[in-house]
Amino acid sequence: MTYPEIYRSFIPFYAVMVSLIAVPLIMLSSRHANLREFWTLAASIVKFSLVFLLLPGALAGRIAGFTFWEISPGIALALKADQFGVFFALIASGLWILTSIYSIGYVRGLKEHKQTRYFASFAVCLSATIGIAFAANLLTFVFFYEILTIATYPLVIHKETKVAIAAGRKYLVYTLTAGVLLIAATAWTYRIAGTVDFRAGGLFGNASFSPSAITVLFLLFLGGVGVKAAIMPLHSWLPAAMAAPTPVSALLHAVAVVKSGVFGVVRVVGFVFGPALMRQFDLNILLATVAGVTIILASLLAFRQDNLKHRLAYSTVGHLSYIVLGAALLSPASLIGGLLHIANHATMKITLFFCAGAIYVRHHKEKISELDGIGRVMPWTMGAFTVGAIGLAGIPPINGFVSKWQLGLGALQADEILPLAVLVLSGLLNAGYFAPIIYRAFLKKPAVPFDHGEASPAMVIPIVITALFSLLLGLDPDLFFHFYRLAATVSGSILGGTGP
Repeated sequence: MTYPEIYRSFIPFYAVMVSLIAVPLIMLSSRHANLREFWTLAASIVKFSLVFLLLPGALAGRIAGFTFWEISPGIALALKADQFGVFFALIASGLWILTSIYSIGYVRGLKEHKQTRYFASFAVCLSATIGIAFAANLLTFVFFYEILTIATYPLVIHKETKVAIAAGRKYLVYTLTAGVLLIAATAWTYRIAGTVDFRAGGLFGNASFSPSAITVLFLLFLGGVGVKAAIMPLHSWLPAAMAAPTPVSALLHAVAVVKSGVFGVVRVVGFVFGPALMRQFDLNILLATVAGVTIILASLLAFRQDNLKHRLAYSTVGHLSYIVLGAALLSPASLIGGLLHIANHATMKITLFFCAGAIYVRHHKEKISELDGIGRVMPWTMGAFTVGAIGLAGIPPINGFVSKWQLGLGALQADEILPLAVLVLSGLLNAGYFAPIIYRAFLKKPAVPFDHGEASPAMVIPIVITALFSLLLGLDPDLFFHFYRLAATVSGSILGGTGP
């Protein structure tokens, strides 16, 4: 068995720390908006640049590692920029740049209060997200996972209305409870395996389990990461969190927080339990069932939402479980499809949330029933919305088609027809709840003419860029960042058990 080379490097550490260093600078610049926004943009660009420096090594099989603190032999807070971690970190750090630009237009357009707290909390969240991406073991993963939970809370309650405070309370109840389950699962894992280090193919080795014990341990892990992954019935915090400002919904609830959840699911399946153990105790069937039910129910619930952000939230719940389903099927193509959907869903869904925010800032419309004719005054915004929507429905040439195609192929490789049927039905349901929005925007006349046109360039430009990324990555999934190649490497390491 061969293992990728791990070399000591400070780059993963710097990538985590750069936005934390920006926090006091942002706080000290509270009376100087331009300087505060400069620190935000500078930190986001430096963070992405550091992560990008790790890409050539990851593609070549050389993995950067850094240890914060060795608590005892075999237990340490440590970072490891493996292929999967670099994959996730590229997405989160890259989209933070665009979200930072968009946020400037958003908070200025609405004259939001407590903007300094807003940008500082964002920076902490991105540090935690990169820490999750590069966590070398379960202990480090839990450490940054809980930091992400706490740092997100001020963003969820940012508006400080009764609805926002209630949403924040619900978010904490769900996510802190999940953290306790994850800590318990981590401690139990160490007791059994003698290690908590992630290893592609699983870390339990020849440990023996009773069916009940392994199922309980898996359920603890699933509860721990399943809340942020919005697996039903652990999902209801996510629609409630739409009380947050739209940029928060866009990045944290379409990329950082929820993607950290599904990232955790893949880590648990592929790097803690491993394919052999998952199949031996039918844990993959349990996970696939939960994912399939979530996909269909979330899609049906999306139809009932007139609030645009709520419809997008239920769409997110369903699409997160595409990734979970890909992990559960444990075939080469399903894993590739699931991993690609982490990136593809991110670009499409952040586009849709950006569009919702632009509509709200410019026209103060939140309901789908109020969007008649808005495509005529906001053609760039609603054109980008159309790109994201048809991509989520799985229509080529948008990138959503690529990951759905791989997931469908993965279901066939696993000789499972029911998951394939779930994917097809879900695509039809996606088209069903997005088509009325597009129809209203472009083909219906408004009852009262709109007074304004597009939002500010600071908002429209990121919208167009994310939509363009969705199109380009649909035409070439390996363009720019080699997402397809990274996904294929991670899939092969999980199924071949050749990871560090």
